[in-house]
Amino acid sequence: MAIPTSPVWFITGCSTGFGRDLARLVLDRGWRAVVTARGRDRVADLVEGNANALALDLDVTDAAQIAAAVAAAHDRFGQIDVLVNNAGYGYQATSEEGDAAEIRAQFDTNVFGLFALTRAVLPIMRAQRSGNIVNFTSLAGFVGLPGSGYYAASKHAVEGWSDALLAEVAPLGIGVTCVEPGPFRTDWAGRSLRQTPSTIDDYAATAAARMDGTKAYSGAQPGDPVRAGEAIIAAVERAVPPRHLVLGKFAFETVTSKLRERLAAIEADRALSLSADFPDA
Repeated sequence: MAIPTSPVWFITGCSTGFGRDLARLVLDRGWRAVVTARGRDRVADLVEGNANALALDLDVTDAAQIAAAVAAAHDRFGQIDVLVNNAGYGYQATSEEGDAAEIRAQFDTNVFGLFALTRAVLPIMRAQRSGNIVNFTSLAGFVGLPGSGYYAASKHAVEGWSDALLAEVAPLGIGVTCVEPGPFRTDWAGRSLRQTPSTIDDYAATAAARMDGTKAYSGAQPGDPVRAGEAIIAAVERAVPPRHLVLGKFAFETVTSKLRERLAAIEADRALSLSADFPDA
């Protein structure tokens, strides 16, 4: 699963945030990169004058654009070694007040778009018998926080799918890593966050309070997206990339605490769980 000396990275969502910083780090190493955004003019500065770079239009909810982008990448470079599914955005609402259209739109990008692009790239990686797939999820892939239930649901979906994907493609020399960031200084809250405000008093102290605080916190997050990019590259360069890459102290402590709590709760009900089997099973 180790990447070659001059790998080709295919990165989505490169106009801002993690995608932009990661694309710059890849190109600064002299590697090749397919840099995509919904409007390639938004990434023109990343690729200008660089023969190792290819900028492409890509909305991951558009099947025709997916097919065209993957074909163009393969035609230009002849391989795709690392696929980074970074495109996505946040949506906040209480579970009760979530807007159906907003929920579906988020899943179209965060989940179904990611699935579709990966399906398009997998035939290339299978033929190579090598490659790495990096799926951006979040600490929300492990923990559902008030006001972010639908966002967490989209990230949980990608985590479960990635487990199955790795079981299928690892024997073919393909790795799968989920990147699970906590709060990072990417202007995610100001740029890539949609909200349906709560009007129900019962949620004022929980979901509504957290939603109000999310945008106020933007710009003060502890996470450095450039250091995150370096960590992603280091993980992908391993002979066997990690299945999980939790980024940042807040995410690490939140995720590990939640997993310990969950395991303890499951083990506490061991007898009740096993009682559901036939006695002679």
